Amino acid sequence: MTAMQNELSGKLNMLRHALETLRIPLTESEYQLHTLIAAALKDGGFSVQHEAMIAPRCRIDFLVDGVGIEVKRGKPDRRRLTEQCRRYLEQDALEALILVVDTRVFLPSLLCGKPILVVGLNRLWGIALP
Repeated sequence: MTAMQNELSGKLNMLRHALETLRIPLTESEYQLHTLIAAALKDGGFSVQHEAMIAPRCRIDFLVDGVGIEVKRGKPDRRRLTEQCRRYLEQDALEALILVVDTRVFLPSLLCGKPILVVGLNRLWGIALP
């Protein structure tokens, strides 16, 4: 693994860790979810661009130091989601993509030669104790 791949892998792990601190109620809207994700990333020490334009007519939910983060609620259509991810990863602005979804979605781990990481929110729904 090259030094650049190691750096990207470390960045992805730190971003995943920040996202895994989330405990999202089932009733949160996508807008509210964006607010919670932005706060978790900022609390993790990241500089976050929300609704970042990475190309003409190509806007991603979050951009964090070359890593795009896209949020999907509900059960997205796998084919359409894969095409959207491909469109994002074809852009030079992205080194990798993190997909934050309600339920597990199976996507390739690499697309356009760039890594995709899926974070399932349902895995983060723990029991909250007072």
